[in-house]
Amino acid sequence: MRNIVLFLLVLITNVINAQSLQQKLNALVNSETLRTSEIGVTVFDLTADKSLYKYQDEKLYRPASTEKIITSVTALARLGESYTFDTKLCYTGEIKQDTLHGNLYVIGHFDPLFSDEDLNHLADAVIANGIHFITDTLAADVSMMDSVYWGPGWSWDDTPSSDQPYLSPLMLNQGCVEVTVSPQEKGTRPAVDCMPFSDYYQIDNRAISHDPTAGKLKITRNWLSNGNIISITGNVTRRTTVTLSIQPSERFFLHTLVNRLNNRGVRSKYVSFINYPDSLDKDVRTLLTLSRPLREVLDPMLKKSNNLCAESVFYQVAANMFSHKYLTAKDGADAIKTFLSGAIGKNPEDYNIVDGSGLSLYNYLSPELLLAFLKYAYNHKEIFDVFYDYLPIAGVDGTLKNRMKKTKAQNNVHAKTGTVKGVSSLAGYVRAGNGHMLAFVIINQNIMKQKEARDIQDKICITLAGS
Repeated sequence: MRNIVLFLLVLITNVINAQSLQQKLNALVNSETLRTSEIGVTVFDLTADKSLYKYQDEKLYRPASTEKIITSVTALARLGESYTFDTKLCYTGEIKQDTLHGNLYVIGHFDPLFSDEDLNHLADAVIANGIHFITDTLAADVSMMDSVYWGPGWSWDDTPSSDQPYLSPLMLNQGCVEVTVSPQEKGTRPAVDCMPFSDYYQIDNRAISHDPTAGKLKITRNWLSNGNIISITGNVTRRTTVTLSIQPSERFFLHTLVNRLNNRGVRSKYVSFINYPDSLDKDVRTLLTLSRPLREVLDPMLKKSNNLCAESVFYQVAANMFSHKYLTAKDGADAIKTFLSGAIGKNPEDYNIVDGSGLSLYNYLSPELLLAFLKYAYNHKEIFDVFYDYLPIAGVDGTLKNRMKKTKAQNNVHAKTGTVKGVSSLAGYVRAGNGHMLAFVIINQNIMKQKEARDIQDKICITLAGS
């Protein structure tokens, strides 16, 4: 009898708690703050395997960067965490004395984190193998993807921001230059330092140090005319660094590599973009392979919401499914949709997925779909162990570093943020007060003030953490 009574008490308590949670969440989603916008919310108890809350969860919304959840979970399932992004330096022919009688190939495989140091490694490998002259061509191969350097539905006026890179299988420093401007004596030109250094771009420095009449400091590029002149104007009062994209990425890469080789005394008869012919596989020799593990790419992709990393992963998923060259955004979307219909068990025709980062205005997903990916990751330990660690942690790191501090959600919520004009979203995991692991998705659309949407998201997470 005592056991029956205890069971009934627990059951009644759970029902009361569930009703209380429903009331609290209803109050938040019906807040006057959200009167002019739409919100979709879903919460699922992964431990108990049951839904806790749904509000407009089947409606379609622009997901913003929570799209990266779909891209990363699909990549971990299809590629595995040991997958690598390889940049290869190969040659055909033979090396005699200090001359390569043949072609030198740099083959890009869309490493989004290829650095200035990596470029030096390529140049040093040429010298280390005794090559000072190339009789034929120094060739860059970017045939992994087509020449469309932006995703479908990306906003043209987001350039030259580093958040919207020019996509290419060969990218140096994410296709960007970090421009640092430092004031000097009053009335003089400031000092300008750029990294990585290259003569591919030009500097037009017309700024003045400590002169209020010069106007507001502006550092930009002549992007409307597709140029690479970095102009600096206005008043410089403190050290300022701005990151600007350079276009096109593959030419920036190749031009700067040629510079590095020339500085080391290496010359080539021709420099060109040439597709590496598969027929040469039996005759090719590899000088160097630089490999980037998927784990290293997922870190900035999820923690910092790096769009280039997400698009690179998107194309790797496409390459895993399709064997042809010149992969397109549609190939990436088709690969994601194949996983969606197979492993996730959803109809891809019910949604619109066109890129890997969530930048596109054409993406339309439901909270229910994002929840399905969160549940899939949780139910596959080899995926969850990696994915969970790389999600931003509330009050600790990434894009959640300054949110939910000094609450039960701090160091508890692991979730991906999403922000574009008019959209604010948050999706991930939180451990409830009863020890259960919960998955949640919140998408707020048509929001004019991001802070208002984030405040509601934070309150929902804090409520879940205390449930």
